[in-house]
Amino acid sequence: MLDFDTFDNLHGGNVAYKALAHPLAAGLLARLTASLSEAGPIAIYDPEGIASLLIALCPDMAIAGIYVHDTQSVGQPRGGQATQALTALRAAQTRAVLIAAFDADRFAARIAEFAPPGAELLTLDAIRLPAHLITNRSRYLDAINFATNFVFFRDDDHFGTRLTTINYWSGYGARSVSLFMRLYDAEGTVLAEWTQDLPAKAGTVIIDSGEVRRRLSLRPFTGQLFMHAVGVAGHDTLKYALDTYSTDGGASLSCTHDANAWPSDRYAGLPAPGPDENVVLWLQNCHAIPIPAGAMALDQMGADAPVAIQREIPPFGTLALDVAKCVPGLHWPAQIELRAGRYTIRPRYEVRRNHRTRIAHMNVERSDLHANPGTDALSAALGRGFILPFPILPRPQFTTVVLPTPMSTSSRSIPLRIDVFSDDGAKVAEQYLGALPRKHCMAFDLDVALRADQLSRGGHAELVYDFREGGAVDEWLHAVFRYERRDSGHIAESSFGAHIFNTIMTYKREPQSYRGPPPGLTTRLYLKLGADGFDSFCVLIYPASAPWHARSRTLLELHSGDGESIATRSIEIACCGSVIIYPSRHFEAGELRKAGEGGYLLVRDATCRLFGFHGLDDHAGRFSFDHMFGF
Repeated sequence: MLDFDTFDNLHGGNVAYKALAHPLAAGLLARLTASLSEAGPIAIYDPEGIASLLIALCPDMAIAGIYVHDTQSVGQPRGGQATQALTALRAAQTRAVLIAAFDADRFAARIAEFAPPGAELLTLDAIRLPAHLITNRSRYLDAINFATNFVFFRDDDHFGTRLTTINYWSGYGARSVSLFMRLYDAEGTVLAEWTQDLPAKAGTVIIDSGEVRRRLSLRPFTGQLFMHAVGVAGHDTLKYALDTYSTDGGASLSCTHDANAWPSDRYAGLPAPGPDENVVLWLQNCHAIPIPAGAMALDQMGADAPVAIQREIPPFGTLALDVAKCVPGLHWPAQIELRAGRYTIRPRYEVRRNHRTRIAHMNVERSDLHANPGTDALSAALGRGFILPFPILPRPQFTTVVLPTPMSTSSRSIPLRIDVFSDDGAKVAEQYLGALPRKHCMAFDLDVALRADQLSRGGHAELVYDFREGGAVDEWLHAVFRYERRDSGHIAESSFGAHIFNTIMTYKREPQSYRGPPPGLTTRLYLKLGADGFDSFCVLIYPASAPWHARSRTLLELHSGDGESIATRSIEIACCGSVIIYPSRHFEAGELRKAGEGGYLLVRDATCRLFGFHGLDDHAGRFSFDHMFGF
C-alpha cells in the first residue's frame, strides 16, 4: 500500500497529495529527483509532514535521511526511515537538501546555516504548476488550486462517453473558469492536451468522446481524461455526470456519477456476475508510477482471502480485469471488495449481458470507522436516524432489487429493515431483513414485499437500522440498487450511502447540506435535458428521519445551455413521498427549444433536502439511472 493519506471526513482532503500527484507536477518531480540522484543520496527536511507522500510517489529516490524540527516527531517512521533532529542535518553525508514544502523560502532561510557545507538547498517550489493553472497565487497549497478529477473516457467504435456538468462555480463568484484536460490511453500514453473556457454564467459543459476523437484525429481509445478546473471559487470538487452509449447501433446505455477524486485503501460494492453475465472491472492508475503486479487484490466481501491481481498497470494506464477469472466461482448476489492500496480512484465496473452493457461504480470502503454501540440509542429528536432512500420505479414496467453492501472494514453485521413508501408519502410495507453478516449474499426484490397492484406510479424505499435483535453499526450504510425493465431486460444500477435527513437537530455533521453547515435542509440538484431521441428524467425523494414539513416547496428552474434562466415551475412533494420528473412534461415545447442544446434543470428547495436519481429514457426499452449531484 502506498504510504500516505489522501482524505478523511473530518479534515477533508490532503492538498499536498493533489499538488504532488498532479500529472504536470509529477513529471516535474520525476525530473527533479532524477537530477538530485546524480549527486547521490539526498537529505529531506520535512517541516510539514509530507515526506512519506513524497517518497511514495518517488520510490527510486535515494534518501540520506529525513529531518524534522518538532522534537515530538523525532524517531517517528516516515518513508521507511526514522526521522532525525534537524540539528543533525549538518552531519548528513549529502550534497543536496530537499525541503519538502511549497512556498518554502522561509524554511530555506531558517535552515541554511544548519545544512552540510556546500550542499545545495532545493524546495518543492521547483515543481509548482505553471501560473496560468493556479487560482490562488498567494497560497499554493490552497485546495481551490487543485479542483481536479479523473474521468473514465472511451471511444472505441462500439461505445462513446459524454461528460456533462455546469459552471456551478459562477454561483460562488468565479468570473473566468477554464478546464485544463489531458487524455490518456490504456497504456498511459498522452493522446492529447487542451484547454476549454467555461461559460461566464452557470452554463453547460459537454465533453463528448466522439467530438474529441474527430477534432483531434485520434484512433479508438479507452483510458482516462484528467481534468483541472482553474479560476474556481467556493467549491474545490469537480463534479460531473458521465453517459456511456452505443455508437455501433447497439442497445447499451448507462450513466454514472463523478469519480471520487481521492484514491482509497479499499473499494466495495462490486456485484459478482449473474447468469450469462461478464463483469469487467476497469482499474485506472491515477499516479505517475506503475502499479506493481500483486499490489492490488480482489476478495469476496467477508472472506478475508484476497486474490492478488497479477498484472502491472503503467503510469496513468487502464486495465480491464475480468472479475470471474480473478475470483472464480462467485455469482450474484455475492459481492466483492477491491484492496486498492491507494493506487486508483473510485473504479467503474462494466456488466455485459445479452448484447447490452451497463456501467456503474464502486464506493470507498472506509477504514477509519468503528462500530458505534450508541447508534441504537440516538436522541429521539433524530427519529429513525440514518436512512438510505432509493427509488422504486413504476412496478408494471420495472423490477427493483436492493443489495446492502458493507462499506467499512470494521462492519461485521448490519441489522436492517426496509420501509416502503408510496409517492404520496404513505408507508405501505416494511420488511425486517435481520442482522446481515459481512459475507451475506442477500439481494432483496421489492416485488416480495408488495402486492401486484401497489406502486404502479412508483415510490421509494428506505433502508434503516433495526436493532430488535441487537447489533452495533458503523453509520456508513450503503447498498446497490438494480432496476430492470420487464419488457426489454435493460438494466441500470446505482449505489449510495445513508444520511440523516431533514431534522433540525444535528449529529456528527448530519444532516448534510449542499451549501453551508448542518443542519442540511436545502436542495440544489442538477438535471440535464435529453437529446438525440432520449428524454431526461429524475426521481426526487423527500426522505425524513423525523417529522418535517408536510410538503416540500420545490422549484424546477429551466436554464439554457449558456446559463440563462428560461422558466420556473413549482411542485410539492409529500414528506416521505417522491415524484418522477420528466422536463418534457413540465415545460412547454417552446421553452425547451429556447433552453437549447445543453439546457438543464436546477432543482431547488429552501425548506428540505431532497435526494435524487437521474437518467435518460428512450421510451422503447433503454434507460440509464444513477444518483444526481448537487453543489
